[in-house]
Amino acid sequence: MADAPNEPERQINIHFDPKHMGGVYANFANVSHSDYEFTITFARVDHEVEDGDIPGVVVSRVNLSPRFMRELLDAMEDNYGRWSARESIKGLPEIEREDLGDED
Repeated sequence: MADAPNEPERQINIHFDPKHMGGVYANFANVSHSDYEFTITFARVDHEVEDGDIPGVVVSRVNLSPRFMRELLDAMEDNYGRWSARESIKGLPEIEREDLGDED
């Protein structure tokens, strides 16, 4: 149902259980899909192992509808673009500016 023009804007109010406030660390993700949903599996992988299989542990798995997956991709692209622009600015050399005060 479309929002009526006179209805106040609704806000999402999300609460965290304190045990989830710290989040989890992941350095690997796998994305899979079916006809009905996408699944993102996040894992922490130990890349320092030199021989044999690389050990890892799943830290989270998230199932998303196709519509929400598109919204997530858009939000990630937007945020990554803003982060990348900020990081690029940090890498620019400083320009020395002369004092443009009044000359008499």
